[in-house]
Amino acid sequence: MLQTATVNLGYGITAVDIGLGLVALAVLIGPFTVKKIEHNLEAFLFVMGVLSVTIAGVWEMRLVEEAVMEPVVKGIVPAVLVAGMAFHYGRSRAQSAMSYVLDNVSIKAVAFVMIVGLGLVSSVITAIIAALLLVELVNCMPLERKDKINLVIITCFAIGLGAVLTPLGEPLSTIAISKLQGPPYNAGFFFLFEKLALYVIPGVLALGVLGVLFTGKATKQECVTMVEDTETLRDVGARAAKVYVFVMALLLLGAGMKIIIDKYFTAIPSEVLYWVNMLSAILDNATLTAAEIAPSLTIGQITAALMGLLIAGGMLVPGNIPNIIAANKLGITSKEWARLGVPVGLVLMLVYFVWIFYIPFGPLAG
Repeated sequence: MLQTATVNLGYGITAVDIGLGLVALAVLIGPFTVKKIEHNLEAFLFVMGVLSVTIAGVWEMRLVEEAVMEPVVKGIVPAVLVAGMAFHYGRSRAQSAMSYVLDNVSIKAVAFVMIVGLGLVSSVITAIIAALLLVELVNCMPLERKDKINLVIITCFAIGLGAVLTPLGEPLSTIAISKLQGPPYNAGFFFLFEKLALYVIPGVLALGVLGVLFTGKATKQECVTMVEDTETLRDVGARAAKVYVFVMALLLLGAGMKIIIDKYFTAIPSEVLYWVNMLSAILDNATLTAAEIAPSLTIGQITAALMGLLIAGGMLVPGNIPNIIAANKLGITSKEWARLGVPVGLVLMLVYFVWIFYIPFGPLAG
């Protein structure tokens, strides 16, 4: 393992801490201020990931192998590739089916069912497949581009929340269960459902209602897309490659930032950690989960930490795999995502903060 200087600059802060902090700041503001970064987000995040690991001095073969293999082993890239090919060849049938539904059901009803349905079923079919289904469904909805973007962002919030209910849904839930499977919780398959469904299901339903409010009137077009509908198999492969680089970049960023997470996060009170977990908007929430969740925490602390991570993950494109997939395929820019994602995320964070810590209803009630 490479070693880096840890010059103490006072108050326990080192040069490494400052360097990693600057990387996090660049990741946060770069895509919104520099057009070249916005148009090459995958490459930028990969460079930032390499830089963070270098600054932290944690390069080792195990990390390289994990970064190279995890996007494939976890099924993210294969799912994107296979689903992309399936949708490529089955697009006409999917468009016909969606057109039939839209001829007989109001667009707002379809939006509500889509948001809630994908949000809840994501815990079974995985957040990745839910996001791919979302893309194809939205492609066929006769809405203006702005309304489609709003619908996609709100649905990704719902998918990010709902996927936590089982360890099948997303890496965050898998890691949480693995870390809590021993005493005192002895977490099983339905542990997170039993503890978090009280918060997650109402949130998904509320997002369904919000999606209806943000869904404009249907246009006269049929099955229009947000980008040119001339996608080739090469385009399908290129999209899978971009997702691969994106996921690898997030893994490297998480590995580099782990020093700061371990050093500063573990001693933070639950109420503060909840808000600090807004870093999930730019960092891999699975890495943060691995650092924060432990059997020594109370169920209230676990709830606060996980809910903060889940909500913040929907705020920006890098925050969640569904965001990455949807933004990549539908051509949604970082600015377009943040325009709705940030305010919706902040409102949800505030509502859940009051609910979790100040309303005597749920895990913290006792």
